[in-house]
Amino acid sequence: MSVHYNYPEILTWLEQKAKQEYGSSFQFIEEDKTNITKLMAYFLKDEATANQFGIDLSKGILLSGPVGSGKTTLMAIMKYINHKDNKFYMRTCRDISFEFIKEGYEIIHKYSRGSYTQTDCKNYCFDDLGVESNLKYYGNECNVMAEIILSRYDLFISKKVITHITTNLSASEIETMYGNRVRSRLRAMLNLIAFDKTTPDKR
Repeated sequence: MSVHYNYPEILTWLEQKAKQEYGSSFQFIEEDKTNITKLMAYFLKDEATANQFGIDLSKGILLSGPVGSGKTTLMAIMKYINHKDNKFYMRTCRDISFEFIKEGYEIIHKYSRGSYTQTDCKNYCFDDLGVESNLKYYGNECNVMAEIILSRYDLFISKKVITHITTNLSASEIETMYGNRVRSRLRAMLNLIAFDKTTPDKR
């Protein structure tokens, strides 16, 4: 049996929840509502609406747009409508890079296949892809996020583990920074939802 969602009503409710968390001045702007509706359809697992937008519910989300377009906040507030079996954890790519400096290659293992004491693979949203830089651990340079993404692609294929990413980078910038292989894997495992480059900074 298909469920019919009242998106304008959910949008109003979600904005109220966000106001409680981020302050009374928080509001969705009209130009963003199509992208927010796409996110809602995805996290509500509304197959009919997702199909209309060309969104594959078996993949994750790549939310891209200029600095200050609200990507991180939008992903964070989706917890209010997210299905329990679609739960994900948010980590900034910058923090993961700092963890790598401190703990080394185990961090790549942690975010791709779980820790050594853990067999379950978590769904993650890697926030702000592109702000981290190549880092050295005992003199060995490593593109930490590229390695994690490649490993998580394998998990997506074998176990349907979901990855979400927010970024300010364009597709060509991703390829320049992480290589063609990573760009190809991202295309295969994520739905692109992009804000226009002219989207105003909301901060």
